[in-house]
Amino acid sequence: MEIRHLELLRDLRERGTLGAVAAATYRTPSALSQQLRTAERELGVALVEPVSRGLRLTWAGEVLADGADDVLAALARVQSALDAGRGEPAGTVRIGTLPSAGAALMPGLLSRLAGTRLSIVLEDFDLAEAEYAARTLDHDLVIAHSLSADVPAGAEGLFSRVVAREPIDVAVPTGHPLAGAAVLRPEDVVGDPWIAVPRGFPFATILERLEAATGATLERIVEIRDNRLVESLVAQGAGLALLPRFSTPPSGAYRLIPLAGVRATRAIVALGRRDRVARHAVGAVLDQLAAVGELLG
Repeated sequence: MEIRHLELLRDLRERGTLGAVAAATYRTPSALSQQLRTAERELGVALVEPVSRGLRLTWAGEVLADGADDVLAALARVQSALDAGRGEPAGTVRIGTLPSAGAALMPGLLSRLAGTRLSIVLEDFDLAEAEYAARTLDHDLVIAHSLSADVPAGAEGLFSRVVAREPIDVAVPTGHPLAGAAVLRPEDVVGDPWIAVPRGFPFATILERLEAATGATLERIVEIRDNRLVESLVAQGAGLALLPRFSTPPSGAYRLIPLAGVRATRAIVALGRRDRVARHAVGAVLDQLAAVGELLG
């Protein structure tokens, strides 16, 4: 049994097709198919079977795929111990992050990594909460968020660590009657139009809680994801919105006002595959992320 066979079976189950695995790992489908045949000959059992236009794992393939994370994580821990014995951590760590959490965390992280032997490759993406887990296939750490739990939906089987907690405030145009309030409650904000996010995104959870608390239906005039666009619409007086406290720049055109009466604090969570998080370099970057998160606010 070879480690590369375990990795292939795990990736095939999670990505769905040999073509998807090949594209993600810069190999050809024919090379991966040959690797599967080699594994089946060595183990003496079928690992995949045709289904529709693709392949699925047999019972034996599922057994090996289930064990892949544990085996790979154990090997990574051994390698990490060796790396730690050589001195300070070194290497490149791939991070994917939602933009607003990245704006709050990445400047501090880069500052802390300056002068070390660690570097990061960074990608940003704004997704529905349940979609972040899949990105751990291609990144060592994924910075996700949730307003419902400390583990985002869909990430229950992954490594997860809360690196920060951030209040989500109500953005109110400066000239609005509510702009002078020190705090807002659900009954204060249900009569105004809202610049919302699409359903399934964490901030949408707060609007649903406002509706549940008041029995009212909020008027969502648009549903958009980009916070800079949200800020511009609030500044023009188009409506109220929800914005993160730590990464929203100050503006004379709107105020951020705390929301009371419903849960409105998000957990910013680092997710990862356990074998990748066990790497010495990834663990060191994770610790620095958590240190940055502790300083927010």
